[in-house]
Amino acid sequence: MLTEVDTQLPDSAESAVAKLKAQFPDAVQSSKEFRGEQTIVIDPASNVELLTYCRDTLGFDFLVDVCSVDNAGQDPRFEVVYHLYSYTTLISLRVKAFLGEDEPTIGTVAGIWATADWHEREVYDMMGITFANHRDLRRILMWEGYPFYPLRKEFPLGGKPSEMPDVAFTGVAQLEGGPFVTAPGPGDTKTREPRSRDQDRG
Repeated sequence: MLTEVDTQLPDSAESAVAKLKAQFPDAVQSSKEFRGEQTIVIDPASNVELLTYCRDTLGFDFLVDVCSVDNAGQDPRFEVVYHLYSYTTLISLRVKAFLGEDEPTIGTVAGIWATADWHEREVYDMMGITFANHRDLRRILMWEGYPFYPLRKEFPLGGKPSEMPDVAFTGVAQLEGGPFVTAPGPGDTKTREPRSRDQDRG
């Protein structure tokens, strides 16, 4: 026997979008279908309430990822992107929120999906977007006190000098042509791997 909540579960991503538009007419700013995938853009101020509804009412019980995009030169500059999935209905949904360049902040959803804890810390670390009310918002890859955000468009591929030799490197972290970047060109992966130029891998 279906419960009242079960009867509200969407039978498609399109149905989920329609329900969200009906429930949050002022928060859902736009929607788009591309190659069978549904994406909605929401008011960032409504993200916690809307995403709670996605979990509790629409059955999106799994937060696949939280990521970010730097649209340098555009206003608003940043996007926070939530990828949702329901193990009950087998439906996926993408939810986006746009943030301005000055002090980009959005509410944490770690209270909705526990896995958001580390996802949000990575976005904070790499892009400089803060998540209000996050219980432990600190860097997850770079060290505390590092003044830059490596996934922002202005961050150079060659890295930036560090003055913390006891923590990391003393010079520029070379990425282009460095030991951890695959070089383009013919041949298999081993041949194209830059480290194979300096190391005999057998």
